[in-house]
Amino acid sequence: MANMTVRNVEDETKQQLRLRAARHGNSLEAELRLILRDAASSRDEAPRRTNLYDAIRELVEPHGGFEIPIPLRQPAPRPIPFEDWDDEGDDHP
Repeated sequence: MANMTVRNVEDETKQQLRLRAARHGNSLEAELRLILRDAASSRDEAPRRTNLYDAIRELVEPHGGFEIPIPLRQPAPRPIPFEDWDDEGDDHP
């Protein structure tokens, strides 16, 4: 196996990677190997999504989804009686 050295990594980036590794139960080194392996094996172009629904579902589903409250239907308001207005606009409020 080859060895690699990455210099000048920002402290915040290193901390985020350490937290990610801990969440996955890995050492920082093991997590970095997984990230590099995944990045090297994936295609360069972004995956195509078939539609907006699938894209949103892909983002939300791992977090358990979410509930959107559906408001109760209300009767439609009375329409403005435009036929009572004249074409000149003199009687408009």
